[in-house]
Amino acid sequence: MIRNILAIIGALAVAGLIFAGVKFGGMMSQAASLDSKAMSLYMDMFGTVLKTGNAADGMVRIRKVSPDVSNDDIKDIIESVASDGNMALVGDVTMFNGTPLREGGPKTKYTRIFSICSRPIADKFLNYSKAYGAFMPCRIMLREDENGDRWLITMDMGLMIHGGKPLPKDMLEMALSVQKTIYDAQDKAASGDF
Repeated sequence: MIRNILAIIGALAVAGLIFAGVKFGGMMSQAASLDSKAMSLYMDMFGTVLKTGNAADGMVRIRKVSPDVSNDDIKDIIESVASDGNMALVGDVTMFNGTPLREGGPKTKYTRIFSICSRPIADKFLNYSKAYGAFMPCRIMLREDENGDRWLITMDMGLMIHGGKPLPKDMLEMALSVQKTIYDAQDKAASGDF
C-alpha cells in the first residue's frame, strides 16, 4: 500500500515537472535574451507589490519634500535641472488645489504634475517602439497627503530601460541620461537644492 502511494506521488511529481517544462521552458529561454538587470528589477517590483498589495507602488520612485521648500520652488528646481539635462519643462498642471470638488465636499489634496521631455530623445524612442509614447512625457507629481506632507513621485525608470532586450548603445545612453535628469530633478526639488 505504501509502495502504491509513493508510486502515485512519484508519478504526480514527474507529471508536474513535465507540465512545468512544457509550460515554462520556452519562457525561460526567452528570459535569457533580456537585459542582465531585468529579472532582478522584476523581482524587486514584485516584492514591493507583495508587500503593499498595490501594483503601482512597485513602479514608482517617491521622495518626501522638505517642509521649507515651496511648491513654486519645486517647479523652479525641476525646470532648472531639466534644462541642465537638455530637457524642457513642457507641462505644469495643478490638478487639485485644496478646494472641494463640489460644494460641501471634502477638500482636495494639493496635486500638481510637471511634465519633462526631450523632443529628439522622444523621437528616437517612438521610432524604436510606439509603445514608449504611453510613458511620455516624463512626469513628476507633487502630491500632498492627509498629514499635509508633500511627496514627489515619478516612474521608476529601471524597467523601462532594462526590462526587455538590451537597448541599442545610443538609446541606452539617452535613456540613462533621461533617468539621471528626472531623478536629479526629483531629489533636488524634494530637498530644495537650487
